[in-house]
Amino acid sequence: MENFTFYSPTFFVFGKDTETQAGEYVKQFGGTKVLIHYGGQSAKKSGLLDRVEDSLKKEGIEYVTLGGVKPNPRSGLVYEGIELCRKEGVDFILAVGGGSVIDSSKAIAAGTIYDGDFWDFYSGKPIEKALPVGTVLTIAAAGSEGSPDSVITKEEGMFKRGASGNAIRPRFSILNPALTETLPPHQTAAGITDIMAHLYERYLTNTKEVEVTDRLIEALLLTMKHEGPRVIADPHNYEARANIMWAGMVAHNNTCGVGRSQDWNSHNIEHELSALYDCAHGAGLAVTMPAVFKYVMNHDVMRFAKVAVRVWGCQMDFDHPEVTALEGIEAFRSFLISLGMPKNFEELGAKEEDIPKLVEVLCRGDGRDGTISGFVTLNEEDCTKIYQMMV
Repeated sequence: MENFTFYSPTFFVFGKDTETQAGEYVKQFGGTKVLIHYGGQSAKKSGLLDRVEDSLKKEGIEYVTLGGVKPNPRSGLVYEGIELCRKEGVDFILAVGGGSVIDSSKAIAAGTIYDGDFWDFYSGKPIEKALPVGTVLTIAAAGSEGSPDSVITKEEGMFKRGASGNAIRPRFSILNPALTETLPPHQTAAGITDIMAHLYERYLTNTKEVEVTDRLIEALLLTMKHEGPRVIADPHNYEARANIMWAGMVAHNNTCGVGRSQDWNSHNIEHELSALYDCAHGAGLAVTMPAVFKYVMNHDVMRFAKVAVRVWGCQMDFDHPEVTALEGIEAFRSFLISLGMPKNFEELGAKEEDIPKLVEVLCRGDGRDGTISGFVTLNEEDCTKIYQMMV
């Protein structure tokens, strides 16, 4: 295990009707003028925004609103939010929505008090200062409600890139599993896939002797394996929703990632798909991960064999561990397909003829040097082959 520091200060408020307490927590964490940032019409139609606004009024807290966040959030709305916050003297950002809304809120929080272009943070500059952010979570998926991370798509060039810093970890996050019960099955399944991807990205490590975090990851994968089919079969299963929502947070606040190297190549490769085709991130990952795993499997075949046995119930073939590893990858792929996730480019809406463009942006776009690094360092030829495996 490697040396590490770990700081995860988010205050979590979990359970039914907790969104009505948003104003109390904004006040507790120093907010006096709030930007309520949200996505589409569902937050309005469901009455969620009204409940959040009423909670702010009850505490005497002023607010302005900015909606319109799309899946794979865009830079244009971030710039609009920064301008609005500066004009209105906003000192707290309240995200009401899923990972896209939270990521956009984090970008606005960092950009509002920064003299330069907020995109600097998505080009490698660490985020050291930001307005405080709180969240009311409506989708269990990205884990942004407890993480120091944000992903934004830059509309000029359609680069989808990430930024990180403890300054953008939410000060509080309100998690009411009941708010996720109205999600379409596809969106629920995409969220489950994203959660499992966050776990696999940490499981694929070159660090030795990390049994504690290995076991944590395996336990969470087993939880998703159990709860995923239950929530697809019964969208109103509150207990299944609750387990998935908390697993999503634990999967990505880095509790499972400390002291070990991590991968993130599957995320990098998928980001180009959701940037170009605007597909759901989880759906893109469902197609991407099995291809990446098969391509890099021989780098450490026993790691793939171990998760195959411990999570997917495969029998270990010590003479041919690659057989066990492949069985585990196929079991994972079959599980995602059983939830309704796509299995190839065609079902995702991607096109084989776009592969050169995808590889160019992935490996060379926005200042990259021709490779992406993680569990294995991949060059343009590797990435081309991986995309071809998805067709």
